[in-house]
Amino acid sequence: MKLLLAALFLAFPMLVMAQYNGPAVEACRAYALKELRRDGAKTATVVIERDASLSLERQTRKIGNQSVSSILTGNGAVVYENSPSAELSFLCMLADEKRPVFFIWQGRADAPVMAQCVRSEELRGNIASCLELLQRTAEQDLSLVYAHRFQEANQRGEQSLAAYRKSNDEWRQYRDAECARRRELAPSGVAPEDFHMACTVELTRRRALDMR
Repeated sequence: MKLLLAALFLAFPMLVMAQYNGPAVEACRAYALKELRRDGAKTATVVIERDASLSLERQTRKIGNQSVSSILTGNGAVVYENSPSAELSFLCMLADEKRPVFFIWQGRADAPVMAQCVRSEELRGNIASCLELLQRTAEQDLSLVYAHRFQEANQRGEQSLAAYRKSNDEWRQYRDAECARRRELAPSGVAPEDFHMACTVELTRRRALDMR
C-alpha cells in the first residue's frame, strides 16, 4: 500500500493540467490538521499554498476498498508555535470535493527557507534567530554527509582526497559570493542580513542533497 501511495504521489502531478481553487482545498487542509492533532502533534495550523503547484485530478477509481473521485496535490506547511514550519508537498484523496479520505505529506527539497520563519506569529519578531537555527541544522546535516564522502575519498588515495577538499573549498567560496550578491537584492520589508542568511541555508541544504 505504501508503495502504491508513493507511486500515486509521483504520478498525479504530471497528469494535471490546470491549477485548482475549489472547496477541496479547505476540506483537505482541515482534514490534515485533524489527523496531525489526533496523532498528538502540537500543531498551530496547516497551510495549503494556493500557487501554481496546486492541482486537482478528477478521475473516479478504487484505492483498495475506498472510492476516490479526485486527488488534490500541491505544496503546503505544518505550522508550529515558536518553531520553524515544516515546508512540505502533499497528496489528498477525496471521495468528492468536500470529503477527504486520505492525506499524506512528502518532503520538499525546494522548500522556501524564509517561509519557515514567518509562518509562526511568535517567530516573526525574531527571524534572525530562526534562520540561525536553520543554518546550524543545515551545517550539521552537511557535516554528516561530508564525513562519509571524506572516508570514500581517503580510501581512494591522496589525489582523490585533494580533489574532495578543493571541491569543498570552492563550493564555500561560491556560496558566500552568491549569497553576498543576493543580499543586495533583498525585497522591500526583508532585512538584507536575513535575506543573506536564508540564501546560506538554501545553498547549504542543496549542497547536502548534491553530496548524498
